[in-house]
Amino acid sequence: MSFELQPGTVTAFLGPNGAGKSTTLRMVTGLTVPNAGRAMVAGRPFTAWPNPSHVAGVLLDAAAVHPGRSGRGHLRMAATLAGVPARRADEVLETVGLADAATRKIGKYSLGMRQRLGIAHALLTDPPLLVLDEPINGLDPEGIRSVRNLLRGHASRGGTVLLSSHVLSEVDQTADRVLVIGNGRIVADGPLSTLTTSSRSLVRARDMNKLAETLQRAGIAIQPAPDGLMAAHASVEQVSDITFAAGIPLLGLREEQMNLEDLFFRLTGGGPA
Repeated sequence: MSFELQPGTVTAFLGPNGAGKSTTLRMVTGLTVPNAGRAMVAGRPFTAWPNPSHVAGVLLDAAAVHPGRSGRGHLRMAATLAGVPARRADEVLETVGLADAATRKIGKYSLGMRQRLGIAHALLTDPPLLVLDEPINGLDPEGIRSVRNLLRGHASRGGTVLLSSHVLSEVDQTADRVLVIGNGRIVADGPLSTLTTSSRSLVRARDMNKLAETLQRAGIAIQPAPDGLMAAHASVEQVSDITFAAGIPLLGLREEQMNLEDLFFRLTGGGPA
């Protein structure tokens, strides 16, 4: 498995349960040693940087915090260790919408609030790279939209985001690029707009039987599609040329577009993310 992240992008890291998403992120951040190969962050292993938190902000487990500390206390301690001013704690709490809960014990936080706190921790040093494992887990719709805007804003300022998520509909709205892994290898890698473009056409005619016979005679595989359409395994141009030559009037012809969920299940055989 090999991939490289580019500045100014949000990359979604997807795969079925057990595919190795979280393990890969732990390898990137130096928490798990790979059996072979290496993970580099800005040209060197993450743990080789004098102060790694200034290179990448990381959220892998929102529950890995002391429940007896307040949100502000937790972040101020992290700020001290990272060498940034203590005021950054309140700034990032405001950014993630936890300013009103700054003095509350983390043990009293909901799952969504702990996720927000983890994101705040990742933002503490304003690092160029964010590595986030399931960052919207437990968030309500308002929180999800807030995180989406935060990540898109980070990328628009030249930052880099690598995130894993099982909420495919949200990834569809957030990511520029998708990496899908299955059986220990990358099965898809590219811009979302490219990966969700199908090689099939959706076509409809008054005489669907004649249409089917004509396309099959031309060596094009077909199958039924929703809304009375037929899916033809050929480009729009090919279908148009063949049906025009056969004198078949068409009622509709367009390129099939998949959403991210369709793509994911097609690539991974239908396993949950």
